Amino acid sequence: MKQSEKRLDELGIVGRGRSRHRPRDAEHLYGGKYPFIQTGDVKHSNLYITQYSQTYSEAGLAQSKLWKAGTLCITIAANIAETGILGIDACFPDSIIGFTPDPEKANVKFIKYLFDALLKKRYKLFTQGAAQDNLSQSKLLSIKFPVPDIKTQNKIADILSKYDDLIENNRRRIELLEESARLLYREWFVHLRFPGHEHSPIIDGIPEGWEKVSVPEIIEINPKETIEKEKEVWYIPMSALSETGMTLNMSEFERRNRHTTTKFRNSDVLFARITPCLENGKTAFVNCLAEDEIACGSTEFMILRGKKVSPYFTYCLSRDRDFRENAIKSMIGSSGRQRVQKSCFNEFYLGLPSQVLMSQFNEFASACFTQIQNLIEQNQKLSQARDLLLPRLMNGEITV
Repeated sequence: MKQSEKRLDELGIVGRGRSRHRPRDAEHLYGGKYPFIQTGDVKHSNLYITQYSQTYSEAGLAQSKLWKAGTLCITIAANIAETGILGIDACFPDSIIGFTPDPEKANVKFIKYLFDALLKKRYKLFTQGAAQDNLSQSKLLSIKFPVPDIKTQNKIADILSKYDDLIENNRRRIELLEESARLLYREWFVHLRFPGHEHSPIIDGIPEGWEKVSVPEIIEINPKETIEKEKEVWYIPMSALSETGMTLNMSEFERRNRHTTTKFRNSDVLFARITPCLENGKTAFVNCLAEDEIACGSTEFMILRGKKVSPYFTYCLSRDRDFRENAIKSMIGSSGRQRVQKSCFNEFYLGLPSQVLMSQFNEFASACFTQIQNLIEQNQKLSQARDLLLPRLMNGEITV
């Protein structure tokens, strides 16, 4: 495969994101209709960036720039050398570089795959010994990459993107399955529109026949687990948790033989206890460990384990707005480092439904969670196959 060495700015237009206002956290800049993509959003995207946790107002947009869908985002600070293609028009800060390809010279998907294969290895050469491993725009533009002609780029991009299309389709199915379980939870146990509710009078805020319980009566908080000293186990950091769904990002996991006090196993719920992680929604359902395997994680997790309710009920409760607001109100500590108080759950009461109704919910939710697990495993295999194929296509070992 014939290739030529090219800098990024020889293949299209390169520009740095904008966030000129100081202080950056000024409240009036946020809460509008313009998506504001940050480095974490790029890192947690697959091929296209469509999810975000922050938006700009008109004032925010005025001190930034709205980039078009199809722009390749490359992170140069915090989460270094991560890439994603904007699936929507969006703003992003100066910790992200935007690349708009010349369609006669570059395929944006190919450039993303090229960067995924080569950039992370090369950027380390520029940051060794630096106090902070940032990758500046000038350093990025000093790197030359082997680039084939546009027809070959298109063919390679088409092959690899088929894997990403399948991954994205599975990701959407995972979202729908989780939402189905959470919607049923809200319908039956929050709005109290369960089967037969028309004939169940409300007594002291809960349907007749239900039991009013506090959280610790039905859920164990921070259960004790032990791991053999010096045994190598998985460590799960806060960055592995999603702000919107149950799935853990396994690429963030580390193997460690020094253990934190936060230990858990499959079917436990990881609940962020520190600001702003909790407010942003970081919560996860553990379903990626081996049977009886114990992992450790960030000490900023609270672990929730159902004892009188199923793990599915426990997870859906952890996503409930009132449950989260109760936890947020209990936070104490210095600004920016406030933490949830375990005692707050003692005063949070809910209705424990009949065993028949709970069994009906568990049957439905269990089927959803099982399908989710199968789709997660499919995506892991697809990602592995794509990543094995990527370097072989890039170096011409496989002809297209």
